[in-house]
This record gives sequence, C-alpha cells and structure tokens, in this order.
Amino acid sequence: MDVRARVGQNVQKLRRDRDLSQEELAHRANVHQTYLSGVESGKRNPSVMVLERIAIALEVDISDFFRQPKKAK
Repeated sequence: MDVRARVGQNVQKLRRDRDLSQEELAHRANVHQTYLSGVESGKRNPSVMVLERIAIALEVDISDFFRQPKKAK
C-alpha cells in the first residue's frame, strides 16, 4: 500500500473513531477541509508539520498515521 494511502486511511479512521467531521478536524488542525479530504483520500502529500497539527488535533502520536492496518481474521 502506498504510504499516502495508509496515512490517509489512518487519519480518516482516527477522525471517525472520535466522531469528528472533516470540517471540525480541519478547523482544529488549522488546515482547509478540502486539503484534509485530499490527505484522507491519499491524493495529498502532507508535510510533517501538517501531520503534527492533525495528530495534536486528534490527540494521537504522529506515528499512529504510519501503522499498517490490521488485517481481518
């Protein structure tokens, strides 16, 4: 899996786990909602600084964005 897709999927899952809309997370992370949408879809290549802001807004460690998705049993 492409690293951008992995990061995007993890950001989206973490956001949904916290019951946040893209708009709310974008506001908390100080990024535009369309940019966040691009990150979640794997179309954007966010900088480490943007990933840090998103991680802080989600209250997670930035390394959580790079974890391999768990495989279904």
